[in-house]
Amino acid sequence: MIAILLAVLGAFCFAFAARLQHQAVDGAPRLATLKNKRWLAGLALLVTGAGVHAVALGMAPLTVIQPIGVLAIGITALLDGRTRELPAVAVTTLGVGGFVLLASGSATATQIAPDAELTAALIVLGLIAVPGLVAVLTNRPRTSAVAFATAGGVAYGFVSVLMRAVQQGPFGLSTVLTVTGIVIALIVGGWLVQHAYAGGPPHVAVACLTVVDPLVAVGIGALLLGEASRTSGWTAVAEITCALVAIGGVLALAKPSTRSELVVKNPAAATRIVIAADTFPPDVNGAARFAHRLAAGLASRGHDVHVLCPDTPRAEPLPGITVHRLRSHGTPFYRDFRVCLPWQTRAEIRALLSELQPDVLHSQAHFVVGRLALRQAKALGIPTVATNHFMPENLFGLAHVPRVLQEAASRWAYRDLANVFGAADIVTAPTPRAVQLLHDNGFPERAIPVSCGIDISRYRDRSARRLTDMPTALFVGRLDEEKRVDELLRALARVPGAAAEIVGDGTCRDEWELMARDLGITNRVRFHGFVDEETLLDAYVRCDLFVMPGIAELQSLATMEAMAAGKPVIAADAMALPHLVQPGRNGWLYPPGDVTALAERLHALVHDEPTRARMGAASEDLIARHAIAKTLDTFEELYSMAMGHEPLTPALAA
Repeated sequence: MIAILLAVLGAFCFAFAARLQHQAVDGAPRLATLKNKRWLAGLALLVTGAGVHAVALGMAPLTVIQPIGVLAIGITALLDGRTRELPAVAVTTLGVGGFVLLASGSATATQIAPDAELTAALIVLGLIAVPGLVAVLTNRPRTSAVAFATAGGVAYGFVSVLMRAVQQGPFGLSTVLTVTGIVIALIVGGWLVQHAYAGGPPHVAVACLTVVDPLVAVGIGALLLGEASRTSGWTAVAEITCALVAIGGVLALAKPSTRSELVVKNPAAATRIVIAADTFPPDVNGAARFAHRLAAGLASRGHDVHVLCPDTPRAEPLPGITVHRLRSHGTPFYRDFRVCLPWQTRAEIRALLSELQPDVLHSQAHFVVGRLALRQAKALGIPTVATNHFMPENLFGLAHVPRVLQEAASRWAYRDLANVFGAADIVTAPTPRAVQLLHDNGFPERAIPVSCGIDISRYRDRSARRLTDMPTALFVGRLDEEKRVDELLRALARVPGAAAEIVGDGTCRDEWELMARDLGITNRVRFHGFVDEETLLDAYVRCDLFVMPGIAELQSLATMEAMAAGKPVIAADAMALPHLVQPGRNGWLYPPGDVTALAERLHALVHDEPTRARMGAASEDLIARHAIAKTLDTFEELYSMAMGHEPLTPALAA
């Protein structure tokens, strides 16, 4: 009886440990959990539970002690607030109680021979390999979590067998080997369980662990060690029946959350919105920043916002948004851009959309995540909205497409985009020019211009320490071919007394740093690389003007942010930049590639402070129409229209 009470105490330790470690692992960057206090507290509880469990094993047979661990699933369910599962918890508890009562009256403790340990180890290796392989190959997060937890349960069940062997003594070489086996099994089991916590809720992992662990231990104890030699046939049948009842209760607890349960998590949400994005923070680019800004803005208005996007080791939790990171891989041409493989991601997206059942899906790209999410949403009857941020020129430099093939590649890319976005109920692009580009390249004339929008208030009434006394031009963006930062550097070399700050990183950074050295302007140029949000805001505040030489801007969030900070703008007369820059009012346009014209505009502004002040004030006035609140209003109306609630208003139709 003392052993049974100790085993119950161990179950409580395991349940609390599972909850703490799941909270630490869920959404955290890799290795960050080792510094997390919750994870360490969970580890301490695991060690305590294992110690108590080991003492219990020294006082009673495996077939009595090991099944008691199933109680942890009921405890975990209650900790998670799953009150609807109380009947399943009761069934599980009764099944375990009946099994323990029957086993305690018939099981017999036996000696464990070294050859039995070896046989058990070989069996366990096979039992770990099968679910482990399933966990690696499956595309379903919950299935992966179940498989990892099952493999971990096998490892922990074997630990209990080895603990019994150590307690039998006497100490010798076989004892050392057994202890080594315990350590290895604990490490392997712990590694598998952490993956289970990362892939699904704690009650799923605990459910699998607390069923598989005792089944393995009891199976080895009864069939290999002879602990059931005195058990009668009818008692064995009763024990099996009780075990099946307990397993049934656990399976009920481990069932996925239903649609109604998910809605209860955020009862105030007006609409459940899933945003499918092929790039999302911590990625640093316009599309990723807009997707985050949109998600955060919608969440702040009470909507239940979920984001599907590639995973990344650098990801951090984002308050107010539920981010579902999909399995992804690095790319050879751009180290910070990750892609999902269709055959790995398709089932994962289908499972998530089936579980979430959103009111509307908003795709941010026609690449893998956006494409698959659109198709699955249409198959499930979910209303869809798609926004295009893509221009072929944005990828030609990254993928090193030869110039002779770029025209053909561009035509194919637009045909593919039209094929994917053609299935969406509503299609938008950031500017009228971006919409016209879609229509000019074969997309039906139904796309709607909707500005990406920015939070203008963040750029007002802020101060920052200057880095130089010279008037400073700022560029913010990816340092890739189509951004043409080399034009800014060559123009700066012709304007004595002016400085430049370059914020961003990319494939051309090394080349352009060498160019600055060759031009003799390294003392006037600072390459900052990627910076955090606060540092970026400081850069906007302290600069005197903003320069955007890029030729593939569908809107240019960086230019909009500089305008919100009250800065004049010099920009290439290309794509959507003329929608932001009114020559002579808030800045100047220059012919793309004309370094002389850029140098002249740069020279005129850096040496004319009153004109900079006048143009900066004009930038603040012009950017007001791009406030994020207006963008959110528009998308809320589009979502409602897609769901069939409202007709298209005249303002949007225009």
